[in-house]
Parts: sequence; C-alpha cells; structure tokens
Amino acid sequence: MSSSSASKLLGSVLVFAMISVQIVFIHCVMSLNETNSLNQTNVYLHHICINSQGTYKPGSPYEENLNRVIRAISITISNYGFVHGSNGDAPNTVFGKLQCQATLTCPSAALASPPLSPRCPKNKGRIIWYDNCLLEISPINSLGKIDYEYNFYMYNEKDVNGDTNLFNKNTRALLYRLKEKATSKENNNGKQDLPEIGGKRLGMKMLYATGEKSLRTMKLYGMVQCTKDLSIKDCIVCLNWIIAKLPTCCSNKQGGRVLSTSCNFRYELYRFVKT
Repeated sequence: MSSSSASKLLGSVLVFAMISVQIVFIHCVMSLNETNSLNQTNVYLHHICINSQGTYKPGSPYEENLNRVIRAISITISNYGFVHGSNGDAPNTVFGKLQCQATLTCPSAALASPPLSPRCPKNKGRIIWYDNCLLEISPINSLGKIDYEYNFYMYNEKDVNGDTNLFNKNTRALLYRLKEKATSKENNNGKQDLPEIGGKRLGMKMLYATGEKSLRTMKLYGMVQCTKDLSIKDCIVCLNWIIAKLPTCCSNKQGGRVLSTSCNFRYELYRFVKT
C-alpha cells in the first residue's frame, strides 16, 4: 500500500463520535420476551447481496480496496459509533458505512470481513444488519443520501390483548414523538463539526431517541435512529417514511421494528435499550 494510498484512505475515513431490488418488503418473525431485553450480543438479523452493483474477482483491485476499508472501519469503530470510509479510484472505489445503536459501541470483530464473505462472496455491494449495528459496503457513495430501496421488518409473534386499535394508535404516537425528539435542536446542537469532506462540513449529531409511554397496566418502549451522515431535515423525511410502514409490519403486535440503511425504529412492551 503506497503512502499516497494510505493518505487517501485515512483522509476518507470519517468518524462521528457518540454513537450509525427495492427488495420485496421481507419480514422475519421474532419471538422476544423480557429475559433477553437489553441483550448486547449483537446477533445477526439479515443481509442483502446487491446483485445490481456487480461482482469482483479474487485478488482484484476491488478486493484489495475492500479489505483496506474493512480493516480501517473495524479498527476505528471500537471507539466510535459511526464510521464512513472509502479507498481506491474508480472503477474500483469501495465505500463502507458502519453504524451502531447510540448507546453502544460496535464489536469490531463481529463486523469484520468474515461474516459477510460467506454470504456475499463476490458481490461488490452488500449489507448486513445485526441487532445493534449496520454494515454497508458498496462501489457507490451513499453518504448523506436516504436509501428507500433496501429495508426489512421484524415483529413479535404475539398479538396484544385488549383494544388493538388504541394500542396501534399509542405506538404510532410514541414513535412520532421520538422522531421529534431525535431531530430536535436540543438533541443535535452544540456538537463539534467534522473535517470538511468533499467541500461539505458535517456536524456530529445524535439523530437518536428512546422513550416510553404508560398504557394502564403496562409500558410501551420505543426507539428511533438515523445514520449520522443524514442531515436533520433528511432524518425527519426518513423517519416519517419508515414509521409509515408500521401498519404493514407490526399491526396489533406486541413488538416490531423496521430497518433500512438510513433509519430505523423499534417498539416493545419491555425495555430493550439502555437509556
């Protein structure tokens, strides 16, 4: 690796401190209960191999750039919650984005190349979701852009008891309240700017919120989050878009979540994140 390549890689790896086809809208059933609440194991959830972005050959320049990006973000993410990096010149440029839940740091060993390679051994573009983290690799720069194409949802197999319409209404109200909190000035102002990237200075934003709502004899817990590369305005747009999927994914369910590469939400009848 030449010194100029090393400088280019280091210069293109962005770190945000403080915890970051349309395929048929697929779903998974998850059976969760309070025994695994606050689970920090970061288990694998789902992955997508993006066939439309092409493939690469072993030993090719693309694979070399891929390995460099993976190494760089794996080292950096152990101390920070969001990293975006790139390496190489077109047509072999590789972009990587890794974000974790705001209250956690990512286990770098779990997000390195091995978990992706068996699932997408030759795909230039691939995405993998863990319980608490997201890793995206692509030959296309997605920094600061909302991804409406790749998303999936999960739900608790158990239905709620009682007035399901009222429960769905309360869930929607909680998620929209958290959206307002996550994108508020109070939650995002006063953060130190990052170095200029492509002539655009990006701030270190939270774009994350958790909360709860009392429902008579029980409590409803929720969480919303956007990746740190989005602007506050685009985070609002993304969360409005993904929360609108609530009736499709999780109507009448005790818990559910929708995840994309730009934003996500989750709700449960038990506390599932640290405050």
